[in-house]
Amino acid sequence: MATKDINKVVLAYSGGLDTSVILRWLQDHYHAEVVTFTADIGQGEDIEPARAKAELMGIKEIFIEDLREEFVRDYVFPMFRANPLYEGAYLLGTSIARPLIAKRQIEIAKAVDADAVSHGATGKGNDQVRFELAYYALQPDIKVIAPWREWDLGSRTKLISYAEQNQIPIPKDKRGEAPFSVDANLLHISAEGKVLEDPWVAPEEYVFSRTVSPEDAPDKPTEIAIRFEAGDPVAINDQAMSPARLLEELNRLGGANGIGRLDLVENRFVGMKSRGVYETPGGTILLTARRAMESITLDRGAQHTKDEMMPRYAELVYNGFWFSPEREMLQAAIDSCRDAVNGVVRVKLYKGNVIVTGRQSPNSLYNADLVTFEEGAVDYDHSDAHGFIRLNALRLRVQQMVRTKGS
Repeated sequence: MATKDINKVVLAYSGGLDTSVILRWLQDHYHAEVVTFTADIGQGEDIEPARAKAELMGIKEIFIEDLREEFVRDYVFPMFRANPLYEGAYLLGTSIARPLIAKRQIEIAKAVDADAVSHGATGKGNDQVRFELAYYALQPDIKVIAPWREWDLGSRTKLISYAEQNQIPIPKDKRGEAPFSVDANLLHISAEGKVLEDPWVAPEEYVFSRTVSPEDAPDKPTEIAIRFEAGDPVAINDQAMSPARLLEELNRLGGANGIGRLDLVENRFVGMKSRGVYETPGGTILLTARRAMESITLDRGAQHTKDEMMPRYAELVYNGFWFSPEREMLQAAIDSCRDAVNGVVRVKLYKGNVIVTGRQSPNSLYNADLVTFEEGAVDYDHSDAHGFIRLNALRLRVQQMVRTKGS
């Protein structure tokens, strides 16, 4: 990309070593004005120091925004209506945060008349894909600067050296080699790399920060009731909460009971396998409770069709296609049955387990008269099953007759 084409860049800025080096590198390499954008999506750390650091580095336009409610309401909850699991296990905590950050970056770029946007994702990971697919989907002609694919600062030693040469402050605890990299938001926290790269070696307890070990969780279970309205959770134990507050409370309850740990070797979109250690306490509770709620409110055909769509939906989110027409099409289909998903699910949290103990709904399709072993009030003729079975067995019988004849 020609540096003369770039006059103003909006940088997704955390205030850490990597993005601080990127900030100065953009100024030096592109001679461009840099606008910083720092999002609070529930990563659990004070983001205001990013403002002071950006000011210290000469930045005039600084955007720092609390996006926690929007993140949960418009991204996490809609995604969870699909009951998503990538490769049968991963609750997509990192994946779902990228579209929101990218969307806000593009909005800021338009507001400040910037030529380009920039991110700190490396050239080996999925996040570069997620950010950039979202950028282009929202503003097709935007210029994207990915420093990790351009510069020669390929090691932590080089980053620190560059920071020192350019008077970029480095906290003492950031000078040593980090034992693993971390990504966090209100839905999850992940750890990968360094000490976690050997999939045979179990993660040490210090890797985990949001959950106690299941072995150390309380011996007495915690029982809670989650109320759903139109497919989304709205209250815990009859206490109404905003989306972000509700997820925070589920995280607290789940973390205290050792719920939501996952050690996974996954297939990255860019083609390699990686090992990640995830903690998603609130999301794990929510997934179990949602499925219990749907078990009594959704028709069998709708429920099974949702399950068939889920892997495709999860893959789209994982690969960065949140703003794609196919994800929006699947979302419309999934949301078409959300109005039926109302009621209360009771779950027991105990030593890493989420155990459903009750569910009720004004829209329940469960009919005790139909399933009872006693005489029910509903008209169900047992003899009807004979014809039903014979019709469904017809193709199996024909196949076996042909096989027998052939032998």
